[in-house]
Amino acid sequence: MTIKFYGHPFSSYCMKALIALYENDIPFEWRVVSPEHPENGTELAALWPIRKFPMLVDGDQQVMEATAIIEYLAVAHPGPIKLIPEDPRKAVNVRMMDRIFDNYVMTPQGKCVVDVLRQPDQRDAKGVADAKSMLETIYAWLDAEMAGHEWAVGNDFTLADCAAGPSLFYADWTHAIPERFTMLIAYRKRLLARPSFARAVDEARPFRPFFPLGAPDRD
Repeated sequence: MTIKFYGHPFSSYCMKALIALYENDIPFEWRVVSPEHPENGTELAALWPIRKFPMLVDGDQQVMEATAIIEYLAVAHPGPIKLIPEDPRKAVNVRMMDRIFDNYVMTPQGKCVVDVLRQPDQRDAKGVADAKSMLETIYAWLDAEMAGHEWAVGNDFTLADCAAGPSLFYADWTHAIPERFTMLIAYRKRLLARPSFARAVDEARPFRPFFPLGAPDRD
């Protein structure tokens, strides 16, 4: 039975899950949730009242949230690329970095983007300033953390890199990574060159005009 994947190509968390699907060439059926495909939104709402994506349906199994989807794929559809390390200690570090990218890169980045969508009298200038400060802090930490290895946790591509790709992709658009963080900038470039992420980025390219802050003419 074909996997069904509910989401949108421009969604950062959908990109995160798509990387895992593409890394191991796992076949699936796109169920794009958009005004052009209202039936997919109706299906998603019936399955998951929160109506957040990505969501994966594999037979009787329903999996919500990108991290859980990647964990599920590693168990139910394993492939040559082991996104969850077999070594338990390394797996802990991979999961830790996954949460760091989601919570301290993607979350403050999202705060800045969502604020622009609000009415002027509802905007949160202090919250945006705090979010940008958090991005500056995590950029510095990640720059030091990336020294000496290719990917987020050592030299193997993992779940942590699935999280890092869209997080750093959009965060740099939102609050540019300072030039002094050369290790982090180089890592972001390696992520963009990874075929699985490059495919996800290309699929989302037609939607760039919708980026609330204005997508830069790069990447």
